[in-house]
Amino acid sequence: MTNRRDFLKAGAALAAVAAVPHHALAQAASPAMAAFAPKPGAWRQFEVVTTLDVAPVEGKAGPAQAWIPLPSYTAADWFKPAGNSWKTNAKTAELVKDPHYGAEMLHLTWAEGEANPTAEIISKVATRARGTDFSKPGNAAPLAPEQRALFLAPTDLIPTDGIVKAAADKIVAGKTTDIEKSRAIYEWVVENTYRNAATRGCGSGDVGALLASGNLGGKCADLNALFVGLNRAVGIPARDLYGIRVAPSAFGYKSLGANSPTISKAQHCRSEVWLDGFGWVATDPADVRKVVLEEPPGKNAMDDAKVLAARKALFGAWEGNWLAYNDGHDIALPGSNGAKLGFLMYPQAEVASLRHDCLDPDAFAYKITATEIEA
Repeated sequence: MTNRRDFLKAGAALAAVAAVPHHALAQAASPAMAAFAPKPGAWRQFEVVTTLDVAPVEGKAGPAQAWIPLPSYTAADWFKPAGNSWKTNAKTAELVKDPHYGAEMLHLTWAEGEANPTAEIISKVATRARGTDFSKPGNAAPLAPEQRALFLAPTDLIPTDGIVKAAADKIVAGKTTDIEKSRAIYEWVVENTYRNAATRGCGSGDVGALLASGNLGGKCADLNALFVGLNRAVGIPARDLYGIRVAPSAFGYKSLGANSPTISKAQHCRSEVWLDGFGWVATDPADVRKVVLEEPPGKNAMDDAKVLAARKALFGAWEGNWLAYNDGHDIALPGSNGAKLGFLMYPQAEVASLRHDCLDPDAFAYKITATEIEA
């Protein structure tokens, strides 16, 4: 299995990817697809509508409350929230922010006895593709000390010592610069993990448990969190960004886009790494493994042209068909006595203090749709 391969193979795999020119990838790919190579371009505007019809809990009576993640992350070069509005029969509706990361959510509370707790939340955003040109010297301003400290720190699910530190040190042995180290970590994650179709939702993001298991299978919140933790463990700031896909891939990749206006199950976690001179750099090793498993016809070889193109691009670039909610971890829901969330990427609700399963939108119930708006 790929998760048991020796990590040293990653270096050879990186060399093989780097040796394949872009035109060869384009020629080898299906005629219906362009080689996956996102780069900054025009801004795109989207309207995302989240509709809640909070279901009762059988045998339990009590008030309902809900927390809906809102696009609150801002990056001048690729993502701009453009406001939120809502309609609801809730007794209270309050915008609240996580005090550590600024993750924003709408907190709704309904009066006890409300038989049909409902809400409609409309969010507008502007987004575009990203791409870092590593051949040119970077001139990004230094990362602020408090930001560097925040994005080097461990979280409840992403330790930076013990098994994580040991694995990271082994992966980057012999590398001298942060870009060399981070790229080595990216290649190691791509080469040694796999997307596990049986994982619910986007995964739990429990990096320590993932490494300790020896079975490096999961989904985006697992594999990209692993990348983030390994980078932090060797002193490179990194972070997860939690969001949702809002449109199909412009490159024809079925696995890398939202292929329906209904995006209730299109949540996706991406990752960034801070490289001095270049600033925050887009990365997404989990999506490489998604292409391997899911891109038609499925179960693709690592040297398949579609996989090679995604692998080459997703250290330094990603496509602008996705919105970012936040980069938060260890989120306490205000007004709830329940457990903290490892991350806030799905609507949450409780009835009579019992939390609904956020990974089952039909039973919850919620629906999320996305529409592109002409500028």
